[in-house]
Amino acid sequence: MKKYNIGIRALIYIAVLVSFFPIFWTLSTSFKTPIESIKPLFFPFIGYKPTLTNWNHQLTIGGNEVYKSLSNSLITATCSTGIALILGILAGYSIARFRFRRIKEGDIAMWVLSQLFIPPVVVVIPIFLMMQFFHLLDTRFSLIIAHTTFNIPIATLLMRDVFLSLPYEIEESALVDGCSRFGALLRIAMPLASPSIVSAGILCFAFSWNEFIFALTLTYDRATTIPLLIAGARMNQGVLFGPLSVRAILAILPPTILVMFVQRYIVRGLTLGAVK
Repeated sequence: MKKYNIGIRALIYIAVLVSFFPIFWTLSTSFKTPIESIKPLFFPFIGYKPTLTNWNHQLTIGGNEVYKSLSNSLITATCSTGIALILGILAGYSIARFRFRRIKEGDIAMWVLSQLFIPPVVVVIPIFLMMQFFHLLDTRFSLIIAHTTFNIPIATLLMRDVFLSLPYEIEESALVDGCSRFGALLRIAMPLASPSIVSAGILCFAFSWNEFIFALTLTYDRATTIPLLIAGARMNQGVLFGPLSVRAILAILPPTILVMFVQRYIVRGLTLGAVK
């Protein structure tokens, strides 16, 4: 048993090392010169002398583009996540608690699940034409609509499973005491499901923050996001790995900070609806 535990620990350490090595390499490259960035130099002060040139350039000369892209990504991800959570909670609760006459609740859930099977690239042209018709191209609003469209099924399915796992007797007691259906959702169900709401929010935020296809199609100047800025680090002389690494680290920081604050809710929230 002891040898078995040692083997499991070794596998975990290897998995952690493999997962974090790209981040370490990106951070290390951000402190290298252009020539050093294409060489296999791992550790600062040993293989190379760190420099802040890339960071100074990206945060001063190129700071306007960086700050604009970060703010666009943050506003788009936050708004689309908030809207998707509101609609997902209401839809998930309705599917879990209400009974419909002409359609089964399972059929509705299956239809919502089918929306996750649609690749975003399939609908990017219709959405582009729709935004062009309404003169919404290169605006944050167009990205918020597109991201919300694909975030709603995620939030709806997660919240449906969570509400199904919650004991209905608690809500019935509140209804008997005079609480409305919406009041039972707001005061009883949502507080009990708060870990899952946080988990659904993290998943929706991650999709919106990392999304590239819609950002590439619907924006070109004012509403560009951080993934587009990272992809634009290629110049006439080739890929600028130093500035690219700085932009990548700046893109990693906001989601990392967010997860650090809510990490204790994530595992509990994702597994809350798994056992009934």
